[in-house]
Amino acid sequence: MYNEPMLKENALKDKVIVVTGGGSGLGKAMTNYFLELGADVVITSRNIDKLSSVKEELEQKTGGKVLPVQCDVRNYEEVENMLKATLQEFGKVDGLLNNAAGNFISPTERLSSNAFDTIIDIVLKGTKNCTLAFGKHWIDSKQQKATVLNIVTTYAWTGSAYVVPSATAKAGVLAMTRSLAVEWAKYGIRFNAIAPGPFPTKGAWDRLLPGDLKDKFDMKKKIPLRRVGEHQELANLAAYLMSDYSSYINGEVVTIDGGEWLQGAGEFNMLEAIPKEMWDMLEAMIRAKKS
Repeated sequence: MYNEPMLKENALKDKVIVVTGGGSGLGKAMTNYFLELGADVVITSRNIDKLSSVKEELEQKTGGKVLPVQCDVRNYEEVENMLKATLQEFGKVDGLLNNAAGNFISPTERLSSNAFDTIIDIVLKGTKNCTLAFGKHWIDSKQQKATVLNIVTTYAWTGSAYVVPSATAKAGVLAMTRSLAVEWAKYGIRFNAIAPGPFPTKGAWDRLLPGDLKDKFDMKKKIPLRRVGEHQELANLAAYLMSDYSSYINGEVVTIDGGEWLQGAGEFNMLEAIPKEMWDMLEAMIRAKKS
């Protein structure tokens, strides 16, 4: 049951939702379900070719309407242009899913200032840019209701070694979620967040656990339920929080991790077991993959 669609048909009918990072991984899974429930969806990333391909795939699969918009969320002007394109195409926007992210594992002392900034800029600054642009539009246009849903992580509040830029940025996003849930509720804008545990996707998990690390560190052993998450489970939760069924939920972060963080706080703390020589090898592998 847990990997089947949850909401009733047309639960998101007539809604227009923007999903940043909607062209791959979990963003794509959530976009697919939003479309199945009747929403029109705008997907954004820096790779317009990938977005265009995903548009064709998902429209054919769901019968919904997808607008791909190239946008680097780190650039406020590009975000404003993305919002403008959304309004030109659909005339309104009801929901924003801040899903775009970046992450990699590394001892913090090995990071350059620029590498640290890259994660902060995508995750925290990117979420801020989208939230501010969309929020200003909703407030100025006196739209009756709107929803912002942010993807965070359990180490936003526990912290985690070896992913310090991500933990720092996600903690900021969580604070923004809770703060604006109070401040902008008077405008009819709800803010909530989801903190997923392991939901393996090829791109993200190849970067986080390159080579045979996925075999050495079995994520299932860290989770009391002894399994990882199914993409539909996350999509079900995201769709519920984006829908009017959750209209009394505001300022909440919902953890969906099988009890992982309660079993052992800090997603990547187990990397303490990796010796210095292996970090050299991993760094070379990640650089080679990146290039």
